[in-house]
Amino acid sequence: MYSKFIKRLIDFTLSLMGIVILSPLLLVLMILGFIFMGGNPFFTQERPGLNGKVFKLVKFRTMDNRRDVNGQLLPDEIRLNKYGRFLRASSLDELPELFNILVGDMAIIGPRPLLVRYLPRYNEEQKHRHDVRPGLTGYAQAHGRNSVSWEDKFAMDVWYTKNVSFALDCQIIVDTVKAVLKRDGINSETSATMEEFMGTPEGVKSKWVAPERKRK
Repeated sequence: MYSKFIKRLIDFTLSLMGIVILSPLLLVLMILGFIFMGGNPFFTQERPGLNGKVFKLVKFRTMDNRRDVNGQLLPDEIRLNKYGRFLRASSLDELPELFNILVGDMAIIGPRPLLVRYLPRYNEEQKHRHDVRPGLTGYAQAHGRNSVSWEDKFAMDVWYTKNVSFALDCQIIVDTVKAVLKRDGINSETSATMEEFMGTPEGVKSKWVAPERKRK
C-alpha cells in the first residue's frame, strides 16, 4: 500500500540522493546565476503547501532585476533573459526545491505550489489541490504546464489528489521527462509566464477529461 509514510520516505531518500549527486551541478548553477542575474542566484517566495500551510519555496532565479527610469521592474518577458529561458526550458530552475522536499514542505510529485494570494480565490473543489504536499512536478506539469487553462490545471491537480499511487507517480516522472525534452508548455499562449489566477467565474468549468473517462 502506497501510504503517506511510504511516499514521504521515498521523497526524503530521493531528495537527499539528488542533492548529493547533483551538488556539482548546483554549485555551477549558483555561480552562473550570480553572473547572469547580477547577484543572488536564488529566488525565494512564500507558497501554500499541505492544507494551505505556508512555507518558503526556493528556486534558481530566471528573471533579472532590470527596472525602468521610474525604478519599476520591467515586464516579465523582458527580465526573462536568455539564461533564465534556458533554466526554465530545462527545468533546472526547480532543482533547489530538493531542499524543500528534504525538509518535508514538498514532495517529488504533487500539485505545483502557487501563490499565497490565490488561496481565497479557489472554489471549493479547487481547494482540494492542497490535500497533499505540493510537488516538484505534477500531473498538470507533465500534461500542458503553462499552456492549459487554470481550470484544466486545477482539475488535474484535484484528480491527482484523489488517485495518488506509486504507479501514477512513476508515470508522471516519465511524462515530465518527455515534456522537458520536448520543452512543452513552458509559456502560456499569451505570456512568457502564466497569467495570474483571478478566480474561476461562476459557470465556468474545466474541459479536461480525466483518464478514467477517456478509457470508456
